[in-house]
Amino acid sequence: MTLPLEPVTIASGLRFHPSLWSVGISLLLLAAMAAVCLLGWWRSGFRPAVGGLELLRLAVAVIVALLLNQPEWVTQQRPSAKPSIAVLLDDSRSMDTIDAVESSVGDRGEGPVAVSRRESVAEIGEASFWKPLEQRFEIHIEPFSLVNAEGASGGSDLFSPLDAAPKRHANLRAIVLASDGDWNAGQPPVRAATALRLSGVPVFVVPAGSTIPLPDVSVASLDCAVSGVVGKPFRIPFTLQSTLPREESLTVAVDTSDGQSFTKQVRLASMGRSTEWIHWTPASVGDFTVTIRVPPQPGELLADNNQRTAPVVIRREKLRVLVVESLPRWEYRYLRNALSRDPGVELSCLLFHPGLSRVGGGNKDSIQKFPGSLEELAAFDVVFLGDVGLDDGQLTAEDCRLLKELVEYQASGVVFMPGWLGKEMSLGETPLVDLLPVVLDESRPEGTGTSLPGRFALTDKGRGSVLARLADSEEENVSVWESLPGFQWYAPVLRAKAGAEVLAVHDDAANEYGRIPLLVTRSFGAGKVLFMATDGAWRWRKGVEDKYHYRFWGQVVRWMAYRRTMAKGERMRLLFSPEQPEVGQVVSLDANVSDGVGEPVQSGTVTVLITAPSGATETVRLFAPGEQGAWGVFSGSFTPREPGSHTMVLACAETGDRLEAGLFVQGTPGESPGGAARPDVLEEIARLTHGSTATPDALQELLVKLRDLPENPPDVRRERLWAHPLALATVVGLLGLFWVGRKWQGLV
Repeated sequence: MTLPLEPVTIASGLRFHPSLWSVGISLLLLAAMAAVCLLGWWRSGFRPAVGGLELLRLAVAVIVALLLNQPEWVTQQRPSAKPSIAVLLDDSRSMDTIDAVESSVGDRGEGPVAVSRRESVAEIGEASFWKPLEQRFEIHIEPFSLVNAEGASGGSDLFSPLDAAPKRHANLRAIVLASDGDWNAGQPPVRAATALRLSGVPVFVVPAGSTIPLPDVSVASLDCAVSGVVGKPFRIPFTLQSTLPREESLTVAVDTSDGQSFTKQVRLASMGRSTEWIHWTPASVGDFTVTIRVPPQPGELLADNNQRTAPVVIRREKLRVLVVESLPRWEYRYLRNALSRDPGVELSCLLFHPGLSRVGGGNKDSIQKFPGSLEELAAFDVVFLGDVGLDDGQLTAEDCRLLKELVEYQASGVVFMPGWLGKEMSLGETPLVDLLPVVLDESRPEGTGTSLPGRFALTDKGRGSVLARLADSEEENVSVWESLPGFQWYAPVLRAKAGAEVLAVHDDAANEYGRIPLLVTRSFGAGKVLFMATDGAWRWRKGVEDKYHYRFWGQVVRWMAYRRTMAKGERMRLLFSPEQPEVGQVVSLDANVSDGVGEPVQSGTVTVLITAPSGATETVRLFAPGEQGAWGVFSGSFTPREPGSHTMVLACAETGDRLEAGLFVQGTPGESPGGAARPDVLEEIARLTHGSTATPDALQELLVKLRDLPENPPDVRRERLWAHPLALATVVGLLGLFWVGRKWQGLV
């Protein structure tokens, strides 16, 4: 850092800032005071002592008149040190991209050659380049980039070096910024440019690189879930991105650490993205990795981003499901059969049959009453609510409150399956109305029956949803849904609520809001909600038995209960969202903590120790906001800074319990070469600061522009005499002296 020397004073003097009003008032004041002074002296018989007092009175008036015109003592100073120029060189990984063309002839006379962005601007990082300006300016060459935990260049932050330059260098006259304009960290650089403009510091930019990305095929994302169930199909979605100038048909390979391999043909458009998936059925329990690989394509220049790996935990499953119903309609019977035969589900059924003196049922999975405490209800991962409500001694308002908090705080799921009795209308008076993802038509509580069967029509969201996946390929899946037997009743749905996702609509029926939503989902708090607007899914068994009916409801149960099974111990559970975040994306953490007897911990010290791949650690304190303490819920968040596998350890100081979980963060360590340059960002910085742009092959023009810069204007210091405490003290002192003189002359 350059230390400032003593400034040199080049001019100083007294200046006034009068206005028409201040001059007029000053003249009137002086004229009136002169008349008063002459009159007083005349009345005294022109006594010399009185004449002196009147002159003192007039002097006070003159001082006040001068102060009314805002006098200032102005000093102009020029620093003794030479003006400074800060040369900022982008040192991030994106500067290694070889897409800059040198117009000079190569060593072998082959003409223009391609070099990296770093090499194209390397000349201005050499001290010899700035020798023509050394007599007039102090030159400070400073490379910049983010540094990751391993000490390597991690990314670009254009804001910080621009913002810090005026603070680091005294008498800064200009900034030279050489970069590709690609920034991925820090605040927007235009904010720093605005401050530099106010300071009168222009920025001269040297853009490097091409605005057209290099030919490349990359695995942009691998978004599989972090855990799966042994013996169950595990969906592995991935996204490919191409910057090739042509369409390609690629063979994508998926390898799992248990020795299984799969391939899939993917057609990838030129300069486009494509999202596909592959199903894997794990045969054993344990920790595995899934790797997506794309072979290098002809003309591709970057092959180090052609694969991604993600960890997956495979475990056995036992989900607890509660089905609450009134009449034992066909949908209830077949749903109960489907779930009771699922080896991964432990089923409980509660039947509120109208007219019977007892509730429950005669099967082994029947219970006699609705769970009446937090502990009993919190044991269920998914709750199905059929044609039930507050009527006829069914649910109570307290039951509805517990159900809402079960979803919001315990990450459970609720499935609404209304019926022709219209009992769901009474839920509008309970806390469950907040969970409903649709708005119901209260004028038709019984719903709509039709003589001709209606059918489901998948929306764009439905085609890509795991809930609606009844076949492996999207085309086959759409065909299956179109061929499913229809239904002849649907619930009185007006429209979906804001924030809900409509997976399927009626293929024919519509209202003023559009097609009638039939299959709607939404997230609520930590859990999920599904609304099934018809009770005719049991008809899907026609001709195929349980093929589609069992698969659909099995997927629903596992999708809704997934977050509860992320990381679970005997008395602790850790939930996080999103499941596989990107670097820099905020991750929300929710923990459920119980004491030694199973009671939810109301308050306490709950922390999560997060260890990054580099070994860096971060401790996040979780808190119990609001009423969540009744459920033993503690929440917090953190932002991962490194890609790769993170270890999280949940601990409670009061109970002494600990729970370990894993989190995989997607992304690359910092920037990757190959992306398009962004000269528009640099040009905007130059425009805002009244600087200019110089290309790498015309750097001599940059020297000329810097040499012709005018001197910095001198530093002007203003001492406001009209507001100075000494001015007030002088006026008060003279008035006091005037009063004492009048007393001495016997005039008072």
